[in-house]
Amino acid sequence: MNEEFLNPKKVLETIPLRGDMTACDLGCGSGGWTIPLAKILDNGVIYAVDILDEALSALKGKIERERLSNIRTILSDIEKGVRIGDSSIDFVLLSNILFQVDDEKFVLEEAKRLLKPDKTALIVDWKENSPIGLKDRRVSFDKTRSIISELGFKIEKEFDAGKYHWAILIRKL
Repeated sequence: MNEEFLNPKKVLETIPLRGDMTACDLGCGSGGWTIPLAKILDNGVIYAVDILDEALSALKGKIERERLSNIRTILSDIEKGVRIGDSSIDFVLLSNILFQVDDEKFVLEEAKRLLKPDKTALIVDWKENSPIGLKDRRVSFDKTRSIISELGFKIEKEFDAGKYHWAILIRKL
């Protein structure tokens, strides 16, 4: 996986997921991760959250084309909190979102609030030295690891998610 560009399906296949899980894709965009996640969690529910109505509209089109019935879209600013109950989610996904927010710690706190105890979140973001992608505002792997530790998460796994991205799987204790 290390030598190719980011492949959501391949990355998700390395994560222990059950088909009946409830998941939340924070900053889902047009669904690059949401669609593969929905296919894996075929008996679960995925909340796809984004601040851009246009992105959610594009995702809704993909949901129709793929005939998926387990995705719920939510228009929301994750930096102000998401309208999903505390401790209600089995798996939170934060892909290529930390570099786009002003307060990484708040977003990770929000992920923790959403997660049920002993459940996991996957963070994927740009490597600092990647020659492609937006270069300013990248969040370092070390800074993310520091915030995770401060918030009391347990790191389950750290790995390269393709040639240009790092990933951390964390567990809420």
